[in-house]
Amino acid sequence: MLTSHFPLPFAGHRLHIVDFDASSFHEHDLLWLPHHDRLRSAGRKRKAEHLAGRIAAVHALREMGFRTVPGIGDKRQPLWPDGLFGSISHCATTALAVISQQRIGIDIEKIMSQHTATELAPSIIDSDERQILQASSLPFPLALTLAFSAKESVYKAFSDRVTLPGFDSAKVTSLTATHISLHLLPAFAAMMAERTVRTEWFQRSNSVITLVSAITRFPHDRSAPASILSAIPR
Repeated sequence: MLTSHFPLPFAGHRLHIVDFDASSFHEHDLLWLPHHDRLRSAGRKRKAEHLAGRIAAVHALREMGFRTVPGIGDKRQPLWPDGLFGSISHCATTALAVISQQRIGIDIEKIMSQHTATELAPSIIDSDERQILQASSLPFPLALTLAFSAKESVYKAFSDRVTLPGFDSAKVTSLTATHISLHLLPAFAAMMAERTVRTEWFQRSNSVITLVSAITRFPHDRSAPASILSAIPR
């Protein structure tokens, strides 16, 4: 599959972005993935997206001296080396990955059309959140896409700790030209209730990318060895 890769510093992290041509994908492209058998029943588009995401993740890991491919967990989540956290996302012809010593979540979404935003808004935000989005200087479709994406990023950062969150378990409290803040409710996760999480964002062409990096650690979170921490870009 034809791909192009470039790293991009953002919000104190280094994103690894892979643009890919899904039409050039071939089944044998998956063979270098140790878990390729688990993708046997996936559709062609899904296989291409998964491959691009893992390519981005491999670039991120190699930057720190790891020559491994993240596997697939029992909840289909990427499996990272002990002591590290990571996140993968893809949309259309772009995939990206990021690695951190802290919990991290990343998401990329195509900016909604006005029609789609009007149709989906009630399932993503409530009336209070709508007022916040409309009070920002951003067009409503962009603002709503950011709300959707930010909630996805927060979920990814804490996916192993949440119960069964919906979009109503994290509320938008502010939106600026660089960040969007979310207030977490008990429905998200009891141990994280009433916390506010700041998510950074930027626009890339007709998509938005959101990133949340949380300093919160839990009892079973393993710290990365010093040799790993020294290699993580600051």
